[in-house]
Amino acid sequence: MTQLPVLNLASTATGTTSDGRRATMPPRHLADLDLAGRRAAVAELGEQAFRAGQVSAHYFGRLIRDPADMTDLPARSRESITEALLPTLLQPVREMATDDGATRKTLWRLHDGSLVESVLMGYPDRVTVCVSSQAGCGMACPFCATGQAGLTRNLSTAEIVDQVVWFAGMAARGVLPGSPDRLSRVVFMGMGEPLANYNRVIAAVRRLTDPAPEGLGLSQRHITVSTVGLVPAMRRLTQEGLSVTLALSLHAPDDDLRDTLVPVNQRWKVAEVLDAAWEYAARTGRRVSIEYAMIRDVNDHPWRADLLGRLLSGRLAHVNLIPLNPTPGSKWDASPKPVEREFVRRLRAAGVATTVRDTRGREIDGACGQLAASNGGKVGERETGLLARRANEETQ
Repeated sequence: MTQLPVLNLASTATGTTSDGRRATMPPRHLADLDLAGRRAAVAELGEQAFRAGQVSAHYFGRLIRDPADMTDLPARSRESITEALLPTLLQPVREMATDDGATRKTLWRLHDGSLVESVLMGYPDRVTVCVSSQAGCGMACPFCATGQAGLTRNLSTAEIVDQVVWFAGMAARGVLPGSPDRLSRVVFMGMGEPLANYNRVIAAVRRLTDPAPEGLGLSQRHITVSTVGLVPAMRRLTQEGLSVTLALSLHAPDDDLRDTLVPVNQRWKVAEVLDAAWEYAARTGRRVSIEYAMIRDVNDHPWRADLLGRLLSGRLAHVNLIPLNPTPGSKWDASPKPVEREFVRRLRAAGVATTVRDTRGREIDGACGQLAASNGGKVGERETGLLARRANEETQ
């Protein structure tokens, strides 16, 4: 049986990067601070406090990340504020696109050499970004590329936010064909377990949803935070007064199988995890999204669909079935479409709302962790480039 990872919800979780360097947290960035904190930081520099609002308006309101374009700041002020509050957090190492440019994935190198990924997805009615909250992941789910890599470190609040601001700027420039020019949704479903980096993820949610210039001004209802089932953190989230969507990565309805697929289940069993999810739904009135990766001959049996249906029937929940995006050399594979359709039929027959996730990004290593894994952690500056290829996949 897979060994259960050690969890420390407050840990900085620093380890070793893929190139052997010690992972370290980045320097402070304005997105790490609320507006009052930014004003105090600017005042410490000997600048007038209102400069914090100017810089914040550029970064969050106008999506300007380059200090050179913040021309309403005097050159001297711009230099000192840039050095103190606008360090470079993300360097694109590799960029790839598919779906005629509507899906774009970026591999970032952080200041210490850690690698993370995020994905921008354009639809006719919305633009969504999927962000990472950790470099790697310590949850050790065996079918997940990130879980296979292990945990390097938590991301800072600003490293999370900067992924979103970067892609919001891309959307504003009209790079997504046939999509709006404003980013509207954020899903914490990239690399890492968001609730294992609890404080920084919640701070990032507040930066993303606070109105400009304090934050990006997104709707809390358009933010999704996923978890494999860290029950204490789920209960803590219930008390935050947020209205984000909670997504529970369940992947199996029975403890015997989930102990292997999601090793944290050895600590918090299915019944306890679902109880925490229902507490969140009751407190917020928000429907819980149950994430379920369809794995051939592992968790796709009709009796498991029936068991899942019984567990969820009558609950404020929605099942999001995910066709597995296999990693190179993995023994895991996606369920055949007829099996998937029967699974859907049984859940709907039990009265459970069920959809199948759009299988975007398979041509560009779309599942979290795949692009970093495919580069073996040894990507060089010359590999930066854009590969545009069309995906011909069935979308449910």
